[in-house]
Amino acid sequence: MVRVRKTTRMYWFALIPLAFLGLFYFYPLKEIFCLGLSSQDGHGDSLMDMVVRFGPTLWFTTWQAAVSTLLTIVLALPGAYVFARYDFYGKAVIKAFTTIPFVLPTVVVAAAFGALLGPQGLMNTAVMKVFGLSSPVIHMEQTIWIILLAHVFYNYTVVLRIVSTFWSSFDPSLVHAARMLGASRFQAFFRVTLPLLTPAILASGLLVFIFCFSSFGVILILGGPRYATIEVEIYRQALHIFDLRAASVLSILQISFTFCLMWLYTWLQRRYAVRLNPESKKITLKTCTTKRQCMIVGATVTFILIFLVLPLFSLVLKSFMTADGLSFMFYRELFRNTSQSIFFIPPVQAIGYSLGIACITLVIAVGIALLAANFLSSSQARFVSLLDPLFMLPLSTSAVTLGLGFILAFDEPPLNLRSSIVLLPLAHTLVAFPFVLRSVMPAFRSIPESMREAASMLGAGPFYVWRRIDLALVSKALVTGAVFAFTVSMGEFGATVFVAMPQTP
Repeated sequence: MVRVRKTTRMYWFALIPLAFLGLFYFYPLKEIFCLGLSSQDGHGDSLMDMVVRFGPTLWFTTWQAAVSTLLTIVLALPGAYVFARYDFYGKAVIKAFTTIPFVLPTVVVAAAFGALLGPQGLMNTAVMKVFGLSSPVIHMEQTIWIILLAHVFYNYTVVLRIVSTFWSSFDPSLVHAARMLGASRFQAFFRVTLPLLTPAILASGLLVFIFCFSSFGVILILGGPRYATIEVEIYRQALHIFDLRAASVLSILQISFTFCLMWLYTWLQRRYAVRLNPESKKITLKTCTTKRQCMIVGATVTFILIFLVLPLFSLVLKSFMTADGLSFMFYRELFRNTSQSIFFIPPVQAIGYSLGIACITLVIAVGIALLAANFLSSSQARFVSLLDPLFMLPLSTSAVTLGLGFILAFDEPPLNLRSSIVLLPLAHTLVAFPFVLRSVMPAFRSIPESMREAASMLGAGPFYVWRRIDLALVSKALVTGAVFAFTVSMGEFGATVFVAMPQTP
């Protein structure tokens, strides 16, 4: 009887997360599918006509993602080799620094490249001053090249970390044996190292492809009107042209492609997995002892620092640059309404909205993730294998699609929330919830059941056990998840442009 009551209580833990996903994820997606697959009472283009109509957009989305992925892999492989095979001063700090671009909001990444390569950017300004020119010589704004550079900058650490971690796990004696048998340095790489690295390269490459395929902020800001991915076209059709059915059709295409890519990712991991015995770092890592080794490490680290630091440095420097030199003028403008317009909201007030919404998102995402993790980590709970991937579904749906679903689903009674600020933290929670859940799940599953049983035998009630044992043991993981939720909310752009109101920017 006690076990039955405990199992029943476990299902109550899953009820709230399931209700949240049902109302704010599956219901909006249902509205998108209903509108996108509708016949429009015989008027308008058919579904196939609309797919053909947006064929060029789909083609551009695919090939720019493929080229971005290829460039990212080619540029990140040397760095992965250096971090996998060499031990040098400042390695941990530099590797941690490479993660910064990936956690930045896409809007900031786009602004950083505009500050570096724009008409009034750092590079053009420097060249014009050095050579006494009156007009910029670097014209990369609204070109495919600045989009590709921004994508490489944003996803560089994905390939670097996944491949370097895998590369450092296998014994370098495999390559040494090939060299002793007469293979050149290039033959040993292409016939021994590269085949072993294939699983890591495929995994990281497919992740980068998914990120670039669903790119929104970078394309919207840097690409201009000439370039549009599926995400950007959803935004334009919904908010500029007001063709919600076209936006819904594009969302269905985006969801279908993303699901297929996620399925391919898991299939490739199973198909090309290579079992290796992890080696000690004392065997795999070496210090620079020759001039050639020092040049390889030095050149690679220099490239990483220049490529990742220069855009951010340009953004910071640009914030102080005025026609009269360096000044804090733009920072003072954050607090002013110089136009004296009732329609203008000072930027500092927007910062306040962002911080408040991020805090609300943190509370909701952490609360729901705690309940879901508590259920999924229970050995008595059934349907865990079904609910675990179900809770992760928002990861495979773009924030732009979620935003479109929100404006379709919540614009009439009884859920008329279209003009409510509450939609923002709810949309952000959907994006952040899977990250928080994945942060706390390992900690919950590592708690021995015997500890809970011992506390119960000593007279502790269920809530006391959960508060003093479970919550105490997962507190560090919970802090990590909370930071994820706060950061995701502060940088979320795709869904925000759909549901944010003019009075609450």
